[in-house]
Amino acid sequence: MTSSPSGRGRPRDERSGAAILQAAAELVVESGYAAMSIGAVAARASVGKDTIYRRWSGKPDLVYEAVFTAADTADLPDTGTLEGDLTAVVQSLVEEFSAPAAAAALPGLLADFAATPQLRATIRSRFLQPAKKRLVAVFDRAEQRDETGADLPIDLVLDTLAGAVFFHLGIIGERPAPDLARRIATMITKGVEAR
Repeated sequence: MTSSPSGRGRPRDERSGAAILQAAAELVVESGYAAMSIGAVAARASVGKDTIYRRWSGKPDLVYEAVFTAADTADLPDTGTLEGDLTAVVQSLVEEFSAPAAAAALPGLLADFAATPQLRATIRSRFLQPAKKRLVAVFDRAEQRDETGADLPIDLVLDTLAGAVFFHLGIIGERPAPDLARRIATMITKGVEAR
């Protein structure tokens, strides 16, 4: 996902944005979420703290974008079947949640999300809603192939899909089995198939 729209003034240097995101991901692994600071990110990325605060509201917003948006921006799969497409989508989530930066960031981010309603709203609007809109195409194709019905509650299906990965890897902290993505995709496909 991209960061919030720029205002007036000098155009953004996208290299700075990439350096900031990389520094945040590295530092959360090295020092943990709680100990990581915007000052440390600025120093590692060779930018001023103001540069970071112009793009992100604070540490939670920055870390979320640095660690948890790769699956949201990946190309959507088109394997020819809903199960194949969902397996690819779930696999990208499994890989994202299995990464060292995700494991290091998740406990602190969860605490910040629980304590800050505005942060939850920001993450929903900037990242989760656009990601869900992208995935609607997967289900639209499935409906055109008569794999699902027209009345499918896509939001609930997507929440179930992401929730299974999140619970399995983020809460329980289990290492993913090689076929985890396929098993989750199969279960969801069977639950939503046209009858």
